[in-house]
Amino acid sequence: MRHLRSTLLAGLTTGLSVVLLSGPLQAQTLDIGVMGELASFDTSQVSGGVWESQVLMDVYEGLVKKAPDGEILPGMATDWEVSEDGRIYTFHLREGAKWSDGEPVTAEDFVFGWQHMLDPQNASKYAYMLYPVVNAEAVNVGDKPLDALGVESLEDGKVFQVTLNAPTPYFIQLLTHYTAYPAPKHSVEEYGDAWVKLDNIATNGAFTPTQWISQSRITAVKNSEYYDAAEVSLDQVNYHTTEDRNAGISRFRAGEIDILRDYPSSRYQWLKDNLPDATHMAPYLGSYYYVLNHREGRPTADKRVREALNLAARRNVLSEQIMAGTFLPSLSFVPQGTDNYDVQEMKLGGDDMNARMAKAKQLLEDAGYGPGNPLTLRLRYNTSDEHKKIAVAMAAMWRPLGINVEMINSEATVHYQTIQQGDFDVARAGWIADYNDAENFLTLLKSGVGNNYGAYSNPEYDALLDEAATTLDAEEREKLLEQAEQLALDDYALVPLLYYVSRNLVNPALDGWEDNVSDDHPSRWISIEQ
Repeated sequence: MRHLRSTLLAGLTTGLSVVLLSGPLQAQTLDIGVMGELASFDTSQVSGGVWESQVLMDVYEGLVKKAPDGEILPGMATDWEVSEDGRIYTFHLREGAKWSDGEPVTAEDFVFGWQHMLDPQNASKYAYMLYPVVNAEAVNVGDKPLDALGVESLEDGKVFQVTLNAPTPYFIQLLTHYTAYPAPKHSVEEYGDAWVKLDNIATNGAFTPTQWISQSRITAVKNSEYYDAAEVSLDQVNYHTTEDRNAGISRFRAGEIDILRDYPSSRYQWLKDNLPDATHMAPYLGSYYYVLNHREGRPTADKRVREALNLAARRNVLSEQIMAGTFLPSLSFVPQGTDNYDVQEMKLGGDDMNARMAKAKQLLEDAGYGPGNPLTLRLRYNTSDEHKKIAVAMAAMWRPLGINVEMINSEATVHYQTIQQGDFDVARAGWIADYNDAENFLTLLKSGVGNNYGAYSNPEYDALLDEAATTLDAEEREKLLEQAEQLALDDYALVPLLYYVSRNLVNPALDGWEDNVSDDHPSRWISIEQ
C-alpha cells in the first residue's frame, strides 16, 4: 500500500552534460480519488459538490481552519473579539501570511472576496451562506452596491471587521466554508477574469495548483509562501476524478491512489473483510430524504397523504438490506452528531408495520384515494445505482397502499433544476452540513429559501427560526430549533429516510487522517510513513 515517489535533484556542471545525483530526496505525494470534477478555483463559481471542498480547503485558507478531528483552529486570523451584542466580529490577521506569489494576505482580500461571492453578476449558488452579514442579501440581489456589505478592512489591512444583522451563534462554524475564503484582489485587478487560470492564480493555503487535466487530475504542490509550510509534510497532492467507484477500488488496491472518497455501499462488506485496516466508515453530518411537494394541486400538499407515505416507509429495511448497513435509519431531518442539539423524531406509532399500514390506508381513503381513484406519484431521483435501489424499494413499500409510482431519473444538475421548479410529487434529495449546526439543515424548510424544493411554508416554523437566529443564550436557542424541527416533523413536511455515513478507503501508511462528522480531511495534516 505504500505510495511514495522519489525525486532526484539533477545538476549540470559547467561545460559538461553530466547529471549529478544529489540525495536522493524523498518527495511525499498524496493521491486522492475524488467523486467529481471541480467547477472552478473561483469559489463563487463552485457547484457545491462535497468533492470540491477537498480541493478548495487545501489551496485556500479562511479566517479559521480545521484540525484533523474537525476542531476549529485559527487560520488567517490569529485571534478575534466579539461585541457584547454578538453582532460585531473583529479579526486580527496573521502577520506574515502571504499568497503563493509572495503578496501579503490582507483584510482587503477578505472584503474583496466576500463582495465577489455576493456580486449578483457572479450568480453564486452559495452566496446565501453570507446572508447573516449586514446588507449581504440586498447586495446579492442587486438592491445595494457591493461596498454596502457590512465588512471593513482596518488598520492598514491588518484587521477585518464584520457586522452581522443579528447575533449568529454558528458564525465561526460558517467561516470554515469556502464562501468565506478571501480572494487575491491584486491578481483579479491584474488579470481580470483570467486570474483563475493556473498561470496566474495565487492561493493562500498549504498547497497551490499547478496542473489541471479535465476529467482526469488536478495537481497541487506545497505552497512555499504558506506561513506554516515547514510543518507541511506533503510536497504534492493529486486529486483524481474518480466517478466510477469500483474502478477507484481497483486503483486503490493497485497503489495508484492513497485515499478513495466514498466507495460504493455495495462493496462495504467485501472491503471490510479484505482490506480491514484501510476501510473506514463513520458517522457523518448528512441526511438522505425525500422532498414532498407542498404546492397547491399536488397530492402531497395534503397532510394525510404525507403522513401515509411516512408510515409505509421501512427505514431499517433500506439501511440494513438495501444499503448493506452503509446508511443509518432516520426519523429526523437534523442528523445525529450535530453540536448542541438533541435529535427530534417523527412520531409514527412504533414498529408495528401492520398497524402503520392500516392507518396509512385509512388516511389515503380519507383523502379521497382508493381502488376507484388510485394515487399516482411522480418520483424523481438523480442518476445513481444507490438512488435507484432506494427508489425501487420505496415504490414497493407504497404499492400495498394502492399507490402507483412513476420513477423519473436524470443527472444531478438537471434533477435539482427540475425539482427547484416544482415539477415533481416526491423527489430524492440529500444534504451534507456546510457547518456543524442544526440551523444549516432547518433553513431548508424555511419559506422562500432556494433549496426548499418542496415549497414547505409554515409561519410558526419560520418564526421559530427567526427567533433562534437572534437568541444569544445557547440553551434557549437549542430549544427553539428543536421545537421548529418537531413542528415540521409533526407536519410530515418531508420523508426522512437515512443518515449518511462517511465511506473512505485510506492507505494505512498515512498519518494525520482522522474520521470526523464533517468528513473534512485537509491534506495539510497528512504525512506518509517512510
